[in-house]
Amino acid sequence: MKKVVLLSCVSKKKDYETIAENLYDSSLFKYSLKYARFLKPDKIYILSALYGLIETTDKIAPYNKTLNSMKKNEKIEWSNMVLKQMKDKGLDLKNDHFIILAGNNYRKYLLEHFSNYEIPLEGMRIGEQLSFLKGSIAR
Repeated sequence: MKKVVLLSCVSKKKDYETIAENLYDSSLFKYSLKYARFLKPDKIYILSALYGLIETTDKIAPYNKTLNSMKKNEKIEWSNMVLKQMKDKGLDLKNDHFIILAGNNYRKYLLEHFSNYEIPLEGMRIGEQLSFLKGSIAR
């Protein structure tokens, strides 16, 4: 069983192509990534509205796409693409443990496929999320 952390992309991005962990330019993303590393997972992936499941070291170009404005069927299509990418990367949806640091739009249609998962930021507003993440990595 692997421990896998899933982060969501954010709208604020650098305006040039770079590796994914450097492209996303918000405090929430940066602290989510620090927290993800603090957890010492086997793998960290980013859920990108455009690219699907990406690794932190994947080189990508900036884009302007979000699941927040997608219709239900588009979100389901996106989720199916991500699930296929997960399987292609050898993730075991039934046995791996997923820690999801992503909003409801990014996780809603994925969760039913996971047997083992946790959502540490669930129900928190942005300020509460930042406070939780900062407090967790300060220990």
